Amino acid sequence: QVHLVESGGGSVQAGGSLRLSCAASRLTSNIAWFRQAPGKEREGVAGIRRGGGSTYYADFVKGRFTISQDNAKNMVYLQMNSLKPEDTAMYYCAATMWAPVWSAPSQYPYWGQGTQVTVSS
Repeated sequence: QVHLVESGGGSVQAGGSLRLSCAASRLTSNIAWFRQAPGKEREGVAGIRRGGGSTYYADFVKGRFTISQDNAKNMVYLQMNSLKPEDTAMYYCAATMWAPVWSAPSQYPYWGQGTQVTVSS
């Protein structure tokens, strides 16, 4: 079992920045950030593989968001810059041992409770 707790969400104006944190009871091979806006499906934002540190991003956040990890602290971070109103959503941290497709929510058995991000124009 893996317990995940997100933090760092909040309300910012467009163009602002936030840093989300995910505290894991233990790190698995793959950790990813997902988001879900009201009335929309959950979508992958960014993922990272513990071994090797490969990172993956959805096209809509490339160049603006950065995912990173601190293995010593069992932490994963999502630095979000140049935020847009369309980034408004609940953001979730998810973990799995195996994810051939990093952005598929069905491949992640462990989820945090989420942290709300609201971007105003």
